[in-house]
Amino acid sequence: MNNLNLRHLHYFWVISRLGSVVAAADHLELTPQTLSGQLASLEAQLGGALFHRANRALQLTDFGHTVFSYADEMFKTAQALSDLVIKPAEGRPLRLAVGICASIHKLIAYRLLKPALELPRTVKLRCQTGDLSQLLKCLHQRSLNVILSDRPPADKDAPQVRCYALGRSSMSLFAVPELAQRLASDFPQSLNHQPFLATALDAPYITELKNWFASRNIAVNVVAEVDDSALIKVFGHQGVGYFAAPTVICDEVCRQYRVAHIAIINEVQDTLFAITRDHGSHDAAVQAIIEGPMAIVKSIENSDV
Repeated sequence: MNNLNLRHLHYFWVISRLGSVVAAADHLELTPQTLSGQLASLEAQLGGALFHRANRALQLTDFGHTVFSYADEMFKTAQALSDLVIKPAEGRPLRLAVGICASIHKLIAYRLLKPALELPRTVKLRCQTGDLSQLLKCLHQRSLNVILSDRPPADKDAPQVRCYALGRSSMSLFAVPELAQRLASDFPQSLNHQPFLATALDAPYITELKNWFASRNIAVNVVAEVDDSALIKVFGHQGVGYFAAPTVICDEVCRQYRVAHIAIINEVQDTLFAITRDHGSHDAAVQAIIEGPMAIVKSIENSDV
């Protein structure tokens, strides 16, 4: 340990995680030249090359992979300890950085975040949307505290994170009042060949909904594919077609977008998850998100929509 420069080892760990000297230098607030020099010193100290270049990208050597496995365990444990001992003092604002999968309905996201915003302590909230793989990278880099997702992480990511099931809602169909009234009659056969607004995102409930349509021999007439759940509702408000949204936010969808409820599809479910790092304890804001949605689950089960 007396001969091992832990600071240089930490620099190597950050470079390995971010994939380039430039990205690591920006993260560490150093110049790329300085960081390259520190990396060269570490390689000389350890007696072996840690990286080799392939198509202008850095790739770990076999020796580098071995060193990284030790460094990764060391610095994750050190960060968990740091998280424990530097918890904010009472009264100091909690900083909450949340990743939200783009396929999650934004009204649902707000309801999931609301318990954290209602804590007695001030919460400084920052939200970032994106696909799950992108958000998981940010979570591992500690730029996010928690991810709200409509699917659990893949098996390859599971050992590095914790996943909490927050709640589940059936899906409902909506349209402008005139179209909704027409589609509610002789449902679901009334949907045949009618204009449907579909999400372009790979949301799990979409696969279930397509299967539900197919099982009832309903020909789906997709008039628009949109990768933003709020924009779909705007198109719905303009009468372009009918759309699907979680039953639990039925009242808000109808009120905010001036549409009417057509029907509930209990066979199609939207399940929501909170994903956190697997190291360290949660602060009060993250814990409020994990524990708060039980009220949402109850409102789903008791919904009289």
